[in-house]
Amino acid sequence: MIKDTLIVDCKNCQARLSSIFCSLEKDEIESLHENKGCTTYKKGQIIFSQGAMPHGIYIVYTGKVKLHQLAENGREQIVRMAKPGDIIGYRSLLSGDHYTSTSETIEESNICFIPKKLFWSFMNTNQDVSIQLMKLLSSDLKKAEHAITNIAQKPVKERLAEALLFIKKTYGYEADSTTISVTLTREEIANIVGTATETAIRLLSDLKNEKIIDFVGKRIKILNHSRLVDIASIDD
Repeated sequence: MIKDTLIVDCKNCQARLSSIFCSLEKDEIESLHENKGCTTYKKGQIIFSQGAMPHGIYIVYTGKVKLHQLAENGREQIVRMAKPGDIIGYRSLLSGDHYTSTSETIEESNICFIPKKLFWSFMNTNQDVSIQLMKLLSSDLKKAEHAITNIAQKPVKERLAEALLFIKKTYGYEADSTTISVTLTREEIANIVGTATETAIRLLSDLKNEKIIDFVGKRIKILNHSRLVDIASIDD
């Protein structure tokens, strides 16, 4: 069940300031504050489900979120990971279509909901919001094209190395500057890479034996960042 509701001050909210709504005018910020809703979700709770119709958009205030699609064979594919300041559910709202993925919390998260009417009002009256949204859509399209190329051309080990670098880039390190600041199951990592869980476990073990990564419980430490970049065959 949903845990509780929050009162979040939009004026000084860091999540808003790092989102497409960073340039809202004073009256727009007041309208956002009065009309949004903010809720705490426990780990593993669903924010919205694949196939449902959108009624607004969501902003991650605190916490971590994954978006995954369910294939016909019942396998989950993680298509995106979100952090504070990220908006989710906006593409389906823009297209007027059903959600193409399910949004689920990775850890306890505070999520703000902006109703459809308010979102469109910002889009119609604030040019900066529209520009920021176009940039976001372009970035998402670039990532989608890159992911398709990876699945078609890259070996699984390269995809796994790139996935670890992507997770690190999204959530950063803990205070030790080596441990990725998120807890993911081996199945979730496999679902990002697009491979079987057993394959992901074996390749993670290989990277550990090569002293490129190490494990702290379910968390992963990157011991040799440059070598991981080499394996991923990317510029980082």
